[in-house]
Order: sequence, then structure tokens, then C-alpha cells
Amino acid sequence: MNITAKIYHNEDAARKHLEKMRWGDGMHCPYCGGTEKIKEAKMKSKPSKANPEVKDVKGYYHCGDCRKRFTVRTGSVYERSHIPLHKWVLATHLMASSKKGMSAHQLHRMLGVTYKSAWFMAHRIREAMNDLTPPPMGGEGKTVQADETYFGSKSGPLPKERTSGEPFSGRKGGQKRAHKMSVVSLISEGKARTFHVDRATVDSVGEILRRNVDLASILHTDESRLYPRNAEDFAGHETVRHAAGEYYRDGVTTNNCENFFSIFKRGMKGIYQHCSERHLQRYLSEFDFRYNNRDIDDFTRAVAAIKGAEGKRLTYRRINERKAA
Repeated sequence: MNITAKIYHNEDAARKHLEKMRWGDGMHCPYCGGTEKIKEAKMKSKPSKANPEVKDVKGYYHCGDCRKRFTVRTGSVYERSHIPLHKWVLATHLMASSKKGMSAHQLHRMLGVTYKSAWFMAHRIREAMNDLTPPPMGGEGKTVQADETYFGSKSGPLPKERTSGEPFSGRKGGQKRAHKMSVVSLISEGKARTFHVDRATVDSVGEILRRNVDLASILHTDESRLYPRNAEDFAGHETVRHAAGEYYRDGVTTNNCENFFSIFKRGMKGIYQHCSERHLQRYLSEFDFRYNNRDIDDFTRAVAAIKGAEGKRLTYRRINERKAA
């Protein structure tokens, strides 16, 4: 990363960079999709006490088909943001290149924006990193590792039943995991897909597996009781016994999931320190994105995040909506 590059400090350079990423194959109207009748629109800035001079504003375009004006921000996570584009480009690069994440407080200090703006930017960038239409994982002759982990503190009252439906025994440690947030991860061919669930049960884990894994795949799991019944739908199921100190046997392992969880937990504890349960899925998408693009350089990874910003709109209300159960 060359921190002195113009795209991180110059507004016109940043705008042209984003336009190239979004419209490299030809500019199109984000409202109607038209391509033939687009021309540059002449706009003037509004005078204010801070900037009394009227200046030409670049980056506006007019579509002759739907007669609407648009910019490179329109129809993306940058829409209706007054934060300069070069700060958006730099923030995206910083989050994409930091292996364990970058806190909103750090962005606030480095970008010279308020903490609230930095927090909002970070959530929008996480939304850009999220893949909304991923293909099924695995396939015939391929393996998919599945594992779950628990961390942090769960919101709301504690459950009164175990995942099996039986009541907690009340013994010391009986509710050790009940008050923690549940995370389920799937990894195949070096690509991760991770989910926050209200509770990791046979039914919730089974739904994730059936939605995301090709039924012709072979599942690799530990000895958890969450998987045997669900694995009946797939081509095969192999397990390793962690309780007996077995982590690898003839190619059967869940070590990739364990490695992903180690990066995730170090990032959440060391960088973010605290995460509300309502926002956990976006943080998981962020760690998935960096993990799945770990074999490319930082600049290319940031470009991938910028390309993912198109077609997504994240408002302050949506950020604060609780995740549906």
C-alpha cells in the first residue's frame, strides 16, 4: 500500500478511481440502466459561511432516458454520505488490509472524522464486503469442514434448556456456553462462510448446512452431537475426536475452522474488544472477506471490496435493526 498515492488524498483522483472500478466496462445509469444518453452534468456548489465562493462540482452525470442525475456514489454504500470519497477509499483499504480488523476509533483518528462517522463508515464497508449470492460449497468428491464456537456475552435472558431440549442440570459449568454468542463456520477449498445463530442447535445448524452446502459433499466435523443427524442428507460424514486429542486422521480434520476462529477471536478481543450481538453477522462477513481473499495483495483486496459496494444501501436505521431470529 502506497499511503502517498493520490487516491487517498485527492478527491478527483478518488472519484476517478471509484468510477473506473464501478464503470470500467462502460458507464450506466444506476436508476434505469441506460448507457446511450449519459452526459456530464454541470453543477455548482452552494455558498456557505465556511465556503462562500461558488465553484464547479465535478462527478455529476445526467441520464437522458430517465432524466435523473447521479454520481458514482448513487446506488452504493457511499450514497448520501458527505464524507469525501478519498477518505472512503482510504478507510476501505485500511479495513481490507488489516488482518484482524481496524476499530472505528482508529479510523476516527486516522481519517480526521468523528467517531460516529467512522463507526458508520466501518459498517457500510462491512456491508460492501458481504457476498449476497454465494454459490453452494463443496460438491461431488469435495469436503466441507463444519464447526461451531462460542464467545462474548449473549444479549437477553439465558435459555433454560440445553440444545437437546433437556433442562440444564445446574451443575458448575452447566450453562458455560448458554450465555455466549454462537457462531457456525463452514470451510471448503480454502473459502469460509460463517454465521451467527441465536443458539447452535441441531435444527439451526442443519438449516445452515442445507442452505449452503452441496448435498454431494462430504462433511468433516468434530464429535459434536449437532452434526450426525444433519449429516444423513449428505454424501458422507467423517469426524475427529477432539476430546481424545485427535485433530487429524487420514485427511479428516476441522483445523481450518479452528484456524479461522483463532483469527476471528483475536480480532474481536484485541481490536474491537466489544461487539453487540445485533451487529455480529457484519463482523463475521468482514473476517470471511479477508480470509477468502488472503492470497491476493492488499490493493487488489480493497478493489474487491469497492466493487462489492455497488447495489447495496445501508441506512442508519438498518444498521441498528436487530437481527431477525
